[in-house]
Amino acid sequence: MRKHLFLVSCLFLFSSVIAFANERTENNGNLILKNIPIIPENIKNDLTRYQNIRSAPFRGFNREGNGIFITTRFGNVSQLHRVRKQGGAREQITFFEEPIGSISRKPGGQLIAFTMDAGGTENNQIFLLDPKNGSSVMLTDGKSRNGGALWEKNGSRIAYQSTRRNGQSNDVWIMDSKDLNSAEMILESPDGTWWGASDWSEDGKKILIQNYISITNAKAYLLDVQSKKIEMILGSNENESYNAILSFDRSQNGIFFLTNEYGEFNQLAHKDLKTNKINVLTEGIPWDIDGYAISSDHKKAAFTVNEGGMGSLYLMDTESKKYRKVSNIPIGLIGGIEFSEDGTKLGLTINSYQSPSDSYVLDLKKNPLLYGNLNRWTVSEIGGLDVSEFVSPKLISYESFDGRMIPAFIYANECTEPQPVIISIHGGPESQSRPSFSQRVQLWSKRLGAAVITPNVRGSDGYGKNYLGLDNGFLREDSVKDIGALLDWVEAQPCLDSDRVAVIGGSYGGYMVLASATHYSDRLRAAVDIVGISNFVTFLENTEDYRRDLRRVEYGDERDPEMREHLQSISPNNNIEKINVPILVVQGENDPRVPVTESEQVVKSLEEKQKTVWYMNALNEGHGFRKKENRDIYEQTVILFFEKYL
Repeated sequence: MRKHLFLVSCLFLFSSVIAFANERTENNGNLILKNIPIIPENIKNDLTRYQNIRSAPFRGFNREGNGIFITTRFGNVSQLHRVRKQGGAREQITFFEEPIGSISRKPGGQLIAFTMDAGGTENNQIFLLDPKNGSSVMLTDGKSRNGGALWEKNGSRIAYQSTRRNGQSNDVWIMDSKDLNSAEMILESPDGTWWGASDWSEDGKKILIQNYISITNAKAYLLDVQSKKIEMILGSNENESYNAILSFDRSQNGIFFLTNEYGEFNQLAHKDLKTNKINVLTEGIPWDIDGYAISSDHKKAAFTVNEGGMGSLYLMDTESKKYRKVSNIPIGLIGGIEFSEDGTKLGLTINSYQSPSDSYVLDLKKNPLLYGNLNRWTVSEIGGLDVSEFVSPKLISYESFDGRMIPAFIYANECTEPQPVIISIHGGPESQSRPSFSQRVQLWSKRLGAAVITPNVRGSDGYGKNYLGLDNGFLREDSVKDIGALLDWVEAQPCLDSDRVAVIGGSYGGYMVLASATHYSDRLRAAVDIVGISNFVTFLENTEDYRRDLRRVEYGDERDPEMREHLQSISPNNNIEKINVPILVVQGENDPRVPVTESEQVVKSLEEKQKTVWYMNALNEGHGFRKKENRDIYEQTVILFFEKYL
């Protein structure tokens, strides 16, 4: 009897352990892990330095221009901090449980409008913050999705985008920042595309309005605030072109904007609103202009250029329209540019493969002939890592199935023996892999000895409007073939082990991972799908209402019978039997872009076919993990997954 009871007890204990291993929770029940083994302590310890790297991107100047605002993380999420001088201490201003979104300081004042959501839902609310004491008040209704807060030039009113009317349409509203009951809709969106305010006129009577339809089709309007009448000033209803409105010029009778109407790339241009004359300003720059700022007095502007993935900065005199490249900028990526209120300084964020995003200030007053002295204001912690040992990116290109050359960056150690390969596929799909700081790339290189390749398959941004459209609609799987061609390229490299290849990607990149596993399981060892699309039809039917029409332009309209049949045929969840590679699926429960159902259905299908699948779902996250406690376990799990299967 005792022997029998002992065996029963052992069986009960064993079954409990198995159940615990199959599904358990972490982080106070907010993170659900299914079929994921317990993370070994040696992985947790080895990843500590990589997981305690910080960044400090520039977010704006104070009113006087002698201090800056940054966001950085000292707890679980990024918060707003003040830095009073170059190399000064970071003084935390906000202490929320959710990360801070966009910020915009009141012209001539200290108050800051900022956005924040809850749990990754992206239902952003606009708050008004007093940086002196950290107090804040919510300006919006707490229910709808709001963003794009734009202060009137005199600081009295804020224009912003909101779905308040029906939860679906992206309307434009204005409100007096001192009167929460003054909110008024001034532009009712006529469709499901993106509408938002870009600039106020100096007298507060007009607002430049952006209408974004797709990355190759955008229009701009001039809105009369009093009458609420709008006039199209860029683009047309007949021919598609991308026109991104930037700002009024100094005269208020002209505008600066970006356009691809007159070339392959997004060019900086100026339009005289009285004569309708358009002057393309950057014809001599064969790359996309991707960032812009103008001084308060409208006398000078700055813009950034995406030169094949690397960033460069230009300063321009807005009267003469002459510009010059700033030569003393470190090699890397540039973003977040903004002038101080007096126009004597330009703040910016610089990021490179050896340095996370940090804040810099270009002093335009001390040495204007050389376009300023560049000063680094923050030096972010890198966990004690020796960045001189970081593997550097190398730009390559490889030939795809139709003879087209596909650009990519490869991070590879010196060749002593063939290295395993991790192919990291970006999302978007209209995004671009650029050689930025990535602790995970360096971690994979150091711990796994892996070469990491980040391809920019057709449909990626940064290579012209023709390249952007090569994967739309019925051409979707041509981009998947670009991954097949990359696998061919890997096989031809003596320093790369084509028998040990994994793919990883998020959002649309998650779809690419699942599609690659569908078509190339026999050439892959592991696949990591992060918030990925598993079925285009269910994705389009279940994504949030305010973005559905935007995605139909790219992926196709599932209401069209022919397109619906095509989307069903290429969807990975309908081709599970072809997937024969272990898959890790990562999801945020509150994801408004790629709903949790996309991951749930593919995990269920894989389990029904008795495929190997690990699943991680964070109940307090959305489209990706923003909380450190969740990101830490995710990164540890990826390492464990790759060590087991790659």
